[in-house]
Amino acid sequence: MTAPDDTDRRLIAATQAGLPLVEAPYARIAADLGLSETQVIARLSALNAQGVIRRIAIAPNHYALGMTANGMSVWDVDDAQAEALGEKAGALDFVTHCYLRPRAPVWRYNLFAMLHGQSRAEVEEKRAQVRALLGPACRADDILYSTRILKKTGLRLKDG
Repeated sequence: MTAPDDTDRRLIAATQAGLPLVEAPYARIAADLGLSETQVIARLSALNAQGVIRRIAIAPNHYALGMTANGMSVWDVDDAQAEALGEKAGALDFVTHCYLRPRAPVWRYNLFAMLHGQSRAEVEEKRAQVRALLGPACRADDILYSTRILKKTGLRLKDG
């Protein structure tokens, strides 16, 4: 992997708080940095391929969109099947993020999937769909409902 150069760092700094809400966001960033739109896209693609950045994605405020019943569903899934089942759960269109975590001495769950809905009843229906997908490999589950948003940003580079 090639370490990000000064231009890459400026590009990361220019995009880390989000893309500009304009018709051509990459062109706007390019103009601000003295690059071409093609260069911005190519550099972001390279940074993504190298793992320097993980993705470029929208991070909506689910509450503002009317999705006020948000729950992190947690699953005790057979370790031998957890990765494959996690990929299937993560592919469901109503799961916004899904990941594996090591079990803790007092926490039996190893698979996490975020579910959103306009009501807890809607989220529980989605949870039932995930449970059906996981089948007998799932030994237990629970859901932790959100009460507020604490953070909606990733790592930020400091200036200098």
